Amino acid sequence: MVHSHPDRAIPISKFAAEVRANNWPQRLEVGLIGSCTNSSYEDITRSASLAKQAVDKNLKAKAEFTITPGSEKVRYTVDRDGYLGVFEKMGGVVLANACGPCIGQWSRHTNDPNRKNSIITSFNRNFAKRNDGNPNTHAFVASPEITTAFAIAGDLTFNPLTDTLINEAGQAVKFDEPKGVELPPKGFDVKDPGYLAPAKDGSQVKVSIDPNSKRLQALSPFAPWNGKNWTGLKLLIKAKGKCTTDHISMAGPWLRFRGHLDNISDNTLTGATNFFNEKTDSVKNQLTGQHGPVPATQRAYKAAGISSLVVGDHNYGEGSSREHAAMQPRHLGIKAILVKSFARIHETNLKKQGMLAITFANEADYNKFQEDDNIDFIDLTSFAPDKQLTLVLNHRDGSKDTIKVNHTYNAGQIGWFKAGSALNLMAKQIAANKAAAKPAPVAKKRK
Repeated sequence: MVHSHPDRAIPISKFAAEVRANNWPQRLEVGLIGSCTNSSYEDITRSASLAKQAVDKNLKAKAEFTITPGSEKVRYTVDRDGYLGVFEKMGGVVLANACGPCIGQWSRHTNDPNRKNSIITSFNRNFAKRNDGNPNTHAFVASPEITTAFAIAGDLTFNPLTDTLINEAGQAVKFDEPKGVELPPKGFDVKDPGYLAPAKDGSQVKVSIDPNSKRLQALSPFAPWNGKNWTGLKLLIKAKGKCTTDHISMAGPWLRFRGHLDNISDNTLTGATNFFNEKTDSVKNQLTGQHGPVPATQRAYKAAGISSLVVGDHNYGEGSSREHAAMQPRHLGIKAILVKSFARIHETNLKKQGMLAITFANEADYNKFQEDDNIDFIDLTSFAPDKQLTLVLNHRDGSKDTIKVNHTYNAGQIGWFKAGSALNLMAKQIAANKAAAKPAPVAKKRK
């Protein structure tokens, strides 16, 4: 069992004691299995074996229970083999094959969102507000079969390995060890996988988008680097503590805008805690001296032709691999992200979008950043692999601090940076290849 974040693991034998010691809500309100993680054929069959025991032993699930198959192939196959029917008999609800509740895309039934409550999932992330946007939800992560057992019991102090439950007839019953089937005996099957092959030649394909659409927007290429040092960057936010991709680009209802970069950018860094006031979505606008939302402040900088920098803590960008967490800052005019350390996938995503992802050579330099700082990059023109960069922090009182920062860019990734993004560089190379492949014009013989 894990609580709050994926690396806080608790053995099932000690979990009940932890629940009581930490005063976590003992009653379980929802159990959820599936999504992209822990939703294989074997996972589903192991959970279904417990669901069948519940039906056979006259147990009613005390918590809501949802099942999100990992793909249409898995959904079709486990439905064909009767496992989804078993879940439905137990009272489970089968959801669409999608990220679903893992990123907050579900209808959470609660009569009081301010009540502290517990849910348990077999998903791969359980940060605060991740699954339902509710800071009062305690989200626990376990295997699909443990999640299923807890959903049946509805009690976090229940140990399915040792404890009994009272069924509808008043009898004490105990779960047998769940059994799973590694691969479907009749093989996998699917009637409509949902895949539509692209046109062999897309050069004549036109994409029409309603100009008034709030959910779809054509992407414009990001501007390439101008080859000069950056000066006068505003400090947008100095994030304190955990800053995951959910803090950088929240999911849930916001995902309806994932096809519209400008609209979804209005959630950029709204979940990050500002070091200077301990608040979320409240940073100082150096142009006005007023505090306001992070996206609005950055838009004001962009409108004034001013770029900015974000400072962060350890493991910045932990969580989902969603590229919006890198595209949104880039779109809003944030030039660089400087942190103590990056989550690996997010660091790569920043590089692909032409962002400058850098880390402190000396982590103590994090403390040198002040709220009204303007930052200069004095040797960006010599950006090269394995070579540190130098920043000057210009403080409001006229004093300065000069710091060194590290990066992990190789020559190819520096090419992305110079081109404005990896996609820009690819497009440039494709155009060059097409031009090189054209046959040379044939000279006509004059008469």
